[in-house]
Amino acid sequence: MNGAGGTSGGTGRFFLGLILMCGGFYLLLNSVVVSSSFGLGTRLFGVGGYGITGGIVLIPLVIGIAMIFYNARSALGWLLAVGAFAALVFGVIASVNMSLRTMSAFELICILALAFGGLGLFLRSLRGVAQDDEPAPARRLRS
Repeated sequence: MNGAGGTSGGTGRFFLGLILMCGGFYLLLNSVVVSSSFGLGTRLFGVGGYGITGGIVLIPLVIGIAMIFYNARSALGWLLAVGAFAALVFGVIASVNMSLRTMSAFELICILALAFGGLGLFLRSLRGVAQDDEPAPARRLRS
């Protein structure tokens, strides 16, 4: 009977590793604080010495949308709308800041041990049990 990954590895090891890994990475990602400095008046891009803000990016977006509503086949309207929307999305993503919340070293070590210990157990279960338990074959010396 085949176990996890089609090998003779342990199915129990697979699920235990999966649960530990998911729990550890959940706790790790739950500890990350995401904040943004995005606003319509904040600088998204710099072109030359001028800063382009989120409000400035909305102008070509609105013009492009108006051109699309007037003529849906307007290539310039689509270019303005899609380009401004892409610039706005890029600006929002670029303004995201991530940091780890304050925690003790014990909490961090426990989270990392859960996550990467579970990952190791999970990956080990995909190997065959016979590979883990058998000693290396003795090599015969030629005389």
